[in-house]
Amino acid sequence: MNRLLPIFLALLPFAMSPAQSAGPNLLLIIADDCTYRDLGVYGGQAKTPHLNKLAAEGMKMTRCFQAAPMCSPTRHCLYTGLYPVKSGAYPNHTFAHEWVKSIAHYLQAGGYTTHLSGKTHINPPSVFPFEFSKRKGDNNPDPAVFEEVLKASAESRKPFLFIAASNEPHGPYTKGDPSAYPPATLALPPIWVDTPETRADYSKYLAEITYFDSQVGELVDLLDQNGQRENTLVIVLSEQGNSFPFAKWTCYDAGLQSGCIARWPGQVKAGAESAALVEYVDIVPTFLEAAGIARPEILEGRSFLPVLRGQADRHKEAVFGLQTTRGINAGSEFYGVRSVRNDRYRYIRNFTPEAIFECAATKDAPFASWQRLAKDGDVAAQTLVTAYQQRPGEELYDCEADPWNRTNLIADENLASVRQDLRTQLDAWMKQQGDQGQATEMAALERMPRSQKEPKKGKKKKNKAVQ
Repeated sequence: MNRLLPIFLALLPFAMSPAQSAGPNLLLIIADDCTYRDLGVYGGQAKTPHLNKLAAEGMKMTRCFQAAPMCSPTRHCLYTGLYPVKSGAYPNHTFAHEWVKSIAHYLQAGGYTTHLSGKTHINPPSVFPFEFSKRKGDNNPDPAVFEEVLKASAESRKPFLFIAASNEPHGPYTKGDPSAYPPATLALPPIWVDTPETRADYSKYLAEITYFDSQVGELVDLLDQNGQRENTLVIVLSEQGNSFPFAKWTCYDAGLQSGCIARWPGQVKAGAESAALVEYVDIVPTFLEAAGIARPEILEGRSFLPVLRGQADRHKEAVFGLQTTRGINAGSEFYGVRSVRNDRYRYIRNFTPEAIFECAATKDAPFASWQRLAKDGDVAAQTLVTAYQQRPGEELYDCEADPWNRTNLIADENLASVRQDLRTQLDAWMKQQGDQGQATEMAALERMPRSQKEPKKGKKKKNKAVQ
């Protein structure tokens, strides 16, 4: 026995090595600018056979939210487990503070390899030490790289995190088959003006959702064919809403709510559905708990693994959101918004209701067609154009009765206690984040790279006030 002890001690470091981690593989697939209601799996018009199948094999979550309705702060939040103002990444085209760590750090310390394939939109590199890749000539995840990761993991017995960050259905809409969605046959959301331009873009956008669905199918099929099905937690997210009005760039439900489908055989019951309130900031701690890695104290999210395992039907009492328009493409010089939502009601605070809201959507063909109708006297178009660009200081919506958030109940005295409770929760969250409201908005350019925050020569942005 004594002769074997030195051999045992010599092998112990390898037996205890993170490379031998028993944690599951983690596959995170993210769409780009996709309103979850448009997905067929959530009752929308876009055909999503692969997502339908994945939901039948796992859990569909119906109340998942993100903290910002635009790409860069969303992805920083998703990968760091910190809300945008806390991490410093709250405008678009932004970067996190140098002290921030991401899921790549935490999982690598636990013996994982970490890969991000496709769209990035995150900085600085020191905060996100992933292995990066993308498909040649495209800003999409590379299935060939994923197959290499699968084979390497099987050989090394090291678990992996693979983030497949799609560029779809972000505009311009150039992928998929729009003929599958004849414009004249489409049912438009009730918050849109019915114009040929709107229908044409909606058709192409739905086609790109189906293209994204095919990407999901290809990646999940590779996973299953390589024998990693049972030991992989898969989560698919639809990201913020589409780039049509009242979705992306806004803190309405259509801008902040996301699809979320999870599959983990033996851990997540097939065909399950959950209405628990969860946030993107919860993804990092959820993955860490699944991997058996202790949650760092600095994280602001909480693991919803008990929800996935069917051990809990509630997770959070409120979710939070913010929009920083300062510095975005074609945006107003400032138009800061903060929001909080509970199970039923959404409260929104606009710091500068005197300003006119502008963004890329107000320059696109659909909105331009709305404006033409409004100018010609169309009352419905006038109402929606004004509602999109000129908003009151406070808004309150019943998200069950009014899922598109169009009937403002802020003055309803029957909801006085709801209004005050949500105001108080939002104030507390902003204080905890170090968010000083309009002062934080005006400092947004300091959280953007110089090339983004400096206006082009001869073009000085002006913010229009409501006349």
